[in-house]
Amino acid sequence: PANYQFELGKGITFRASASDEITIIATGLMVAEAVNASDALKAEGISARVINIHTIKPIDKELICKAAKETGNIITVEEHSIIGGLGSAVVEYFAQLRSDNPDTTIPPVTILGLPDSFVTHGPVPRLHQDCGIDQSAIVAAARG
Repeated sequence: PANYQFELGKGITFRASASDEITIIATGLMVAEAVNASDALKAEGISARVINIHTIKPIDKELICKAAKETGNIITVEEHSIIGGLGSAVVEYFAQLRSDNPDTTIPPVTILGLPDSFVTHGPVPRLHQDCGIDQSAIVAAARG
């Protein structure tokens, strides 16, 4: 929107409702895939919150914690290696939270990203599909 102001370390909630069952946390090009997956899930009766985390460090711990408490399930999706990216940052945050307070409930987290292997070249939509980070992969992860 015209009034948007970028703030380092502050994510943006694109979709949210009181009935959300899952949170999709995405970054970069994957935000559009996450929004489309949210629409597809809604058509199936599954309400999915979508958060754009545009800065991994610092990460918006407050927003992630709020979403985890309210929805209980997290999917991260990124066009980056599954090692050392958004998914890792979210899981590391939850691990530290649990370490600081052992009674803390940690939600299940599904990490979608590029595999820890060589990725071939080709058209981006096909590569997203091949790597399991497109809309249909996000929908499948949300279904469980």
